[in-house]
Amino acid sequence: MTGFWRAHPIMVISQRIPWAVLLGFCAAFHATAQFKPANPPPPPTPASPSSQAEGPLFSAKVNLARLLVSVRDRQGAIITNLNKEDFRVVDSGVEQQVAVFERNTSIPLSVAILMDTSASTKIDLHYETGSTLRFISALLGSGNPEDTFALFTFNWHTNLEVDYSRNKGRAAKALNAAQGEGGTSLYDAIFLAGDTLQGREGRHVIVVVTDGGDTTSYKKYNDALRAAQVADAVMYPIVVVPIAGDAGRNLGGEHALATLAASTGGRIFNPTGFDELDEAFANIIRELRTQYLIGFYPKDVKEEPRRFHPVSVTVRPPGMRTIARSGYYEP
Repeated sequence: MTGFWRAHPIMVISQRIPWAVLLGFCAAFHATAQFKPANPPPPPTPASPSSQAEGPLFSAKVNLARLLVSVRDRQGAIITNLNKEDFRVVDSGVEQQVAVFERNTSIPLSVAILMDTSASTKIDLHYETGSTLRFISALLGSGNPEDTFALFTFNWHTNLEVDYSRNKGRAAKALNAAQGEGGTSLYDAIFLAGDTLQGREGRHVIVVVTDGGDTTSYKKYNDALRAAQVADAVMYPIVVVPIAGDAGRNLGGEHALATLAASTGGRIFNPTGFDELDEAFANIIRELRTQYLIGFYPKDVKEEPRRFHPVSVTVRPPGMRTIARSGYYEP
């Protein structure tokens, strides 16, 4: 019950009532108050401690584990017509029952866009910023009207330029003012983006636009991976390397980004020129609009706070390849 309790007076005595009437009323009230029934009912017997303990006690764990899954055939085409029965989910070696299933889910997106503004991007930064702005327009122009984005820039430090919103104007102003300088604190940026995504409703995505690996972060690779997985974020790195050969490329950094993407259920893009950058963004949009949402309540697996649960998702039709995160952390 909501609201406030309020005391109501039973009776208001006015000085205008004659005393004889008042005394008669009080006498009658006193007689009524003194009346006792001949056979009063026995007082209720208090329940014994043992009887209070009787009855079923229920305890249930209601943590729903959610997975965003993309499915492709042998030729790489996206498959969007599968049913719940086609999926098999295994948590820590134990097969689970799918409780939630959505095909081509339209649950709102929170997309953290991380733009590398280190010194190595200085010459070609305007290509990246222009393509990123087109990606933001495409993201907000279709899908759920509650989709939002946040914009981060990072070099030797990370700046949150635009908090989660649909404000394209602020993003354009921030990107047009960006200048390439300093080192590359990639892992710091991923860690911060993962932290801001935690607790937000809907699907979580991290898009990283960079030309190489980490050079100046305080955080390490494992810190970045854990932050993304705790945030239930799918990561899509776009490594812009307009270099034909391996000379001058950070292959170790590219491999680390590819592993981050695979571990979170995303994939890496390697456009060989800036003319392919728009295509990479378009592929991300397409994949986000064709994901399956699968949810299950973990059963018969060890429960331990902050424990990592390895998860695998497969589909029954032969020749299909699933892309999903490698596991989740228990709250």
